[in-house]
Amino acid sequence: MIIFGSDHGGYATKEFLKKCLDKRKIPFIDCGCDGSSVDYPDIAEKVCREVLKKPDNKGVLLCGTGIGISISANKVKGIRAALCSDYYSAKLTRLHNDSNVLCLGGRTIGEEVAWELLEVWLNTAYSGDSRHTARIEKIAAIEARENAVGTCSECKE
Repeated sequence: MIIFGSDHGGYATKEFLKKCLDKRKIPFIDCGCDGSSVDYPDIAEKVCREVLKKPDNKGVLLCGTGIGISISANKVKGIRAALCSDYYSAKLTRLHNDSNVLCLGGRTIGEEVAWELLEVWLNTAYSGDSRHTARIEKIAAIEARENAVGTCSECKE
């Protein structure tokens, strides 16, 4: 399932992307917003919690630039959110990083580019390459250490 969320800055682009998915009969859930002013961290957390409920879920988050919402999303353990504005990055973040959330800037890229990025992101599978899996495992280890200790174990602080 694809789970959408945006603040007011990404609302118009989110609505455009939902229409694109509707035309292709691809199911999705919209976790907000309705166009009114909201805080992007709240939307990011809501979508990310939904993404983590099932392994095949994927999230799409939008704010004005995509920056704030991607920072917020990556604070949720288990989320690998990628802010993308070009085709190559959208493809490689799935292929190499197994990203589970795509972040887009509603005010920084056009609707057609946003659709192109979403389409390639949805249609690219994780490679499963052992080099990339090892790196993803290292990311998870950082999360585990951070959540357990709160400081870098190598810094001894």
